[in-house]
Amino acid sequence: MSEYILEMTDIVKEFPGVRALDGVELKLRPGKVHGLMGENGAGKSTLMKCLIGIYHKTSGSIKFKGKEIDFKGPLEALQSGISMIHQELNPVLERPVSENVWLGREPYKGFHIDHRKMREDTIELFKEMDLNIDPDEKMGNLTVAQMQMVEICKAVSYHPDVMILDEPTSSLTENEVVHLFSIIRKLRDEGCALIYISHKMDEIFQICDEMTTLRDGRFVGHDLAEETNVDALITRMVGREVSNMFPKTPCDIGETVLEVKGLNSGKQVKNVSFSVRKGEILGFAGLVGAGRTETVETIFGMRHKDSGSIVKDGRELKIESPQDAIREQIALLTEDRRGNGIVGIRSVKDNTILAHLSAYGFPLKHQRIKEDTEKYVRAMNTKTPSIDQLIMYLSGGNQQKVLIGRWLLTDPDVLIMDEPTRGIDVGAKAEIHTLISQLAAAGKAIILISSELPEVMGMSDRIVAMYEGEVTGVVERDGPQWNSEHIMALCHGQLDGTAASA
Repeated sequence: MSEYILEMTDIVKEFPGVRALDGVELKLRPGKVHGLMGENGAGKSTLMKCLIGIYHKTSGSIKFKGKEIDFKGPLEALQSGISMIHQELNPVLERPVSENVWLGREPYKGFHIDHRKMREDTIELFKEMDLNIDPDEKMGNLTVAQMQMVEICKAVSYHPDVMILDEPTSSLTENEVVHLFSIIRKLRDEGCALIYISHKMDEIFQICDEMTTLRDGRFVGHDLAEETNVDALITRMVGREVSNMFPKTPCDIGETVLEVKGLNSGKQVKNVSFSVRKGEILGFAGLVGAGRTETVETIFGMRHKDSGSIVKDGRELKIESPQDAIREQIALLTEDRRGNGIVGIRSVKDNTILAHLSAYGFPLKHQRIKEDTEKYVRAMNTKTPSIDQLIMYLSGGNQQKVLIGRWLLTDPDVLIMDEPTRGIDVGAKAEIHTLISQLAAAGKAIILISSELPEVMGMSDRIVAMYEGEVTGVVERDGPQWNSEHIMALCHGQLDGTAASA
């Protein structure tokens, strides 16, 4: 009998004009956490979709529990013992949490759904997973992090033999990551085999027993965690050394471009004030729910401003919509790439020009559109078969590059980037970090929001720390308070920058 619960051998997947997978293998042992590594576009998601039946492989062999399988779809995979938690969640926002957990397998009492039992089963499941969420709460009222934890509990409730987690911590706080890892270890100890996809190297070495690495749709290696290290794994992934993840280059910082004074919006933004200068990268640090995203969405006109002022180049702006902000040469790369970033059913070309349509006249100047799109595809090193490819078929990192190209096309004075490298591999991260430095050197005023403190410290000239909607401090790069302990204390609401005693 094989030592592997899952064996994927010589997997090939072809799309028209593209060989997305070329002879890939993945072998999974029960009771192990197996990292699936690779840059965006390496084939990780395609391989998993071939496994659970979203895609049908062109050739190759998949054996599960020693038997050859070819699932017709995710439901068949789930019923057979393989569950997947996708990076992009699809909850039913208008229904209660409990209904989301048991969707499609609701308990019945006679001819009617037994809502009481469904609620009790949810409470029991959450208790087992140590999750404190009201089962009667509407799903849409939860934070993204809470939705992620509900999705994980839902997957656990199937008692799978194999669980696939695709970027499960992208929206979680540090405490929630610790909680998730305790769940993963519990499942592993019970004999479940887990496939863990993440671009966070510290997580990979913290939770994984072994790793398989893909590059450009090909299998490039298998490693035991205890026998490799971060540098070796990165080199395997990208085919080269990535020596400088945060290429912050000194540049001339000029006059103030944007000044925000006493900004208030609902309960999430409370009397926020800051300024950003020409050539400066102003970082925003804070925990999930600190109000960073809400602050920049208010500046960009996505949220109603209750009070306060937004001043650009000495002139107070009246911004009531994103169109107003774009006219004032302010751009926002949003945190939610799928929700309010890409238009999935449109092409790379359409997504690139979306914020700059008025420049192409009527009728549209198609040749100029083609030239502009190709320029930014080249500049961003975006991997796409053509500019006419639907953006939904690109990897997350390449979708992000298209969105950055969209905003660069508008030639903004102020570029706000909210979690620009979330869910993106180390190679693409280094490219985006280099681009950010180049934009600052060209005189752009950059506002950078990141939940990864090494990133925000590595790239910023100053950091604004926020806690529960308020600014708790501003730290200068060359000042004595520029250290992770002080900044994290500010992010936890300690106004003097020192952690509270236990």
